[in-house]
Amino acid sequence: MGRGDLTDDGWARLRPHLPKSGQRRGRWASHCRVINGILFRQRTGMPWRDLPARFGKWKTVYERHRRWSTDGTWDKVFAAVLADADAEGRIDWSMVSVDSTSCRAHQHAAGARRKPPRVPGERRAPRQHRPDEGIGRSRGGLTCKIHLVGEGCRCPLALLITPAQWGDAPQLIPVMERIHVGRLGGGRPRTRPDHLGGDKAYSSRRNHRYLRRRQIKHTIPETGNQRANRRSRGSRGGRPTGFDKTIYKRRNEVERTINALKNFRAVAARFDKRAYVFQGTVTVAAIRLWLRG
Repeated sequence: MGRGDLTDDGWARLRPHLPKSGQRRGRWASHCRVINGILFRQRTGMPWRDLPARFGKWKTVYERHRRWSTDGTWDKVFAAVLADADAEGRIDWSMVSVDSTSCRAHQHAAGARRKPPRVPGERRAPRQHRPDEGIGRSRGGLTCKIHLVGEGCRCPLALLITPAQWGDAPQLIPVMERIHVGRLGGGRPRTRPDHLGGDKAYSSRRNHRYLRRRQIKHTIPETGNQRANRRSRGSRGGRPTGFDKTIYKRRNEVERTINALKNFRAVAARFDKRAYVFQGTVTVAAIRLWLRG
């Protein structure tokens, strides 16, 4: 077993949720070897063509990752890993935090074809496909942004890719709607944490109304202009939002989650042209973090 490869326990957790071999025209190459090749590329950020020979043909490894990003296999595996972790009590629902991080897009990430991609064997586009490919321009050049919800044990619960110039506040609801943790014993999946933390970038009336409607307690500080606007309206401005400094200190957990994700060089710098492939890259990194737990 090489450095960074799946352990026997990690492979045992993934194996039941992977596509079965023999459902295509020929037999698939070993899933374990191919996934180790994908993880090697995730960790090093090297070009696919430069993968070591011990992982087999680079084209096989790349096409497996692209196919599973296209048809939603990585999303299904991530959901299964979350369900297993929840059944074992490894998800800390007492406090989750939302945040975002920018990733510089390499010049090779630009220039994707304008023609929409298709799921193999189907006419629909990948679920994670974006017409803008999740790449925007900032002062640093081509950049994309990863929005995520991290739980108390410093692992991701939900992920969303957008262009870097998109604000954080409008993405709180979309990323929160992606929390969907199934229950192995049956029943409705869990979608609501006990408490949510976020910095002042997420403070808006729309977000506060959404969290109150879902009965999610939250600790999000007001911005200075929002506070001044509320005071200028007098009694019509309403009461100030509750803020607990002790609870807010736990927001560092999502920062540490982002640091763990960016230890994967293929996540820290984006090399994938397609947004759905990069979404798969970040999802694989999140799966790897849960397997380490």
